[in-house]
Amino acid sequence: MRRRTQLVLAITLMMALLVTVFSYIYISQLLRQQITAAHDTASYLTSQLAYLATNAAPDLTSTRVNTSKRASVHSALAYYIGTDRDLNTMLESVVGNWPTIYDAAIVDQDGKVILHTNPKLIGKKVPDRPDFQKVQEARFRRQLRMLYDHPAIYDVRMPLQLNGAPFGSIRVGVATIFLKNELTPRLQHAVIISVVAILFSLFMAAGLSHLALGPLEQISRSLDNVTSGDQGQDEESTETDEDSHDEYGLVTLKIAHLGRQMRDAREIFSTLKDNMDQVMSNLQDGLILFTRDNRIVLVSASVERFLGRTRRELMGRTAREIFSPESTLGALALDAFHLRHTVEPREIDAPNGKRVHVSIDFIQEGGNQIGALLTLRDAESARQIEDEIEMSRRLSASGRLTRGVAHEVKNPINAIVLHLQLLQTKLQEIDPDTRRHINIIDSEIHRLDRVVQILVEFTRSRDLHLEEMDLRKLLEEVISLAAPDAAQHGVDIIRDLSSEPLFVKADPDFMKQAMLNVMLNGMQAMPEGGTLSISSQREDDMVVTQIRDEGSGIPADVQDKIFELYFTTKETGSGIGLAQTYQILQWHYGSVDFESVDGKGTTFRLCLPLAPSRTSPLAESPAAVEITPLT
Repeated sequence: MRRRTQLVLAITLMMALLVTVFSYIYISQLLRQQITAAHDTASYLTSQLAYLATNAAPDLTSTRVNTSKRASVHSALAYYIGTDRDLNTMLESVVGNWPTIYDAAIVDQDGKVILHTNPKLIGKKVPDRPDFQKVQEARFRRQLRMLYDHPAIYDVRMPLQLNGAPFGSIRVGVATIFLKNELTPRLQHAVIISVVAILFSLFMAAGLSHLALGPLEQISRSLDNVTSGDQGQDEESTETDEDSHDEYGLVTLKIAHLGRQMRDAREIFSTLKDNMDQVMSNLQDGLILFTRDNRIVLVSASVERFLGRTRRELMGRTAREIFSPESTLGALALDAFHLRHTVEPREIDAPNGKRVHVSIDFIQEGGNQIGALLTLRDAESARQIEDEIEMSRRLSASGRLTRGVAHEVKNPINAIVLHLQLLQTKLQEIDPDTRRHINIIDSEIHRLDRVVQILVEFTRSRDLHLEEMDLRKLLEEVISLAAPDAAQHGVDIIRDLSSEPLFVKADPDFMKQAMLNVMLNGMQAMPEGGTLSISSQREDDMVVTQIRDEGSGIPADVQDKIFELYFTTKETGSGIGLAQTYQILQWHYGSVDFESVDGKGTTFRLCLPLAPSRTSPLAESPAAVEITPLT
């Protein structure tokens, strides 16, 4: 084969290969652009939903919500978000207006749905779905497999912060089948264009290379002429060199274009890194991300609380450099990294002296370990939230049962009473035994009616007449009310009240009832007499009242039931007093808890929010507020 033929074939194949490569790049870029457009659309929707959710949540510092209680804040924010008309309208229009969007939801930190395009899922816990970022960052062939192998739904998420604290996240689902339907016609068109371009390049490369290499003999003669000193041929060669220089200029322009694309990609990466840093700085849990060689590459701001070291000190260091084998956390982490085994969540002592939940998960890709994630969580806060949720659940269930029983029993009782009166009227002459039985029936029916009435009173809506008052004066009034019972039980009441005014905003009648219930329980717990200690002090933004008796204490096996309606440990008790106290404190955005030691008495702590300063713009005049029982 002649050298000229070899060059023609080489140029032709190189041109065809070049067109094939650019066709491949074109199709991959088209696919990536469509995926990026879908991601941008979903990101836009998450931003809009986050904006509407933020606007829907009011400033809770100007409301009666106890902002120091996470459960209260969470419930209030969930209510405002769930009832916002603009947010609901936006969710209803998401699926119909954007063809690649499957669904959208607002979920809390526990993964439970607050708002969803599918109303049936509200209140349920939605499963985690893979991040759409995996599709966007995947290579071309993997992207094709993700779109065309099996239908799937990927999430675009945005963390949601309300009132300066993490609340949950916005999740917008992108369906691959929808994306595939949008993308397939364009890909087919691009493939057809690429095939035509490759075939055209083959013919054009063969023809042009033949024409370009055809004058080789003439070029050879021209070189010979230049060598021999022919000036005409030398000028022609110079013009050819200038044409070649122009071609190199086009290649340079293409390289510059690729360089600009790389710079744009670097800027996008920098922006994503900044966003990730912002997210990590707002996380309540402590997260530390390690590389394959156990070197730290990502640290959340909360880690500083757990380890007592700044993020700057931790970045870039290895696990062995930051953990001491002498500490519980250090020994656990170093052992896990050495053996490469996952650590299930467990509770240990952190270097700051607090109890924390710690877990270590090793990240794998394609069967190879590529890093590890260490998670630290405040154990005390987690337990407190769980206890409050459980108590609210029990009160809610008790309220539903109470209303049902009251409704079903009230009407039959009224009918029985009416017919009993008619029976007494019709029986003109009743012998003493018959009258005695009828009187007993009448008495028991009225007693049952009183029980039902108590049920109705406990669960119906109430109007709170809030007043700003000094809690010390209210306690003095309650102590005066309890004095006769104290004298009857041989109980001495000792006061230890703050020397400064303790202003709270409360309904005086309900608050007196709540305090009196606890005092009477304390006196009844000391049948042989004793001392009832009452103290009230300010602690930060709360007013804490402690009522301590010297009774036998509450048995450990019933302590978790003590605030349940109708639960009592006394033979003649009704089981309503402490449940009523718990309910009243909740109405006032406060709380009640207790500590009891067997044989050494019980101490109840009643916490109320401190009233706004009289000079504060948030201070309000007494108002009537309707309170609805938990359902």
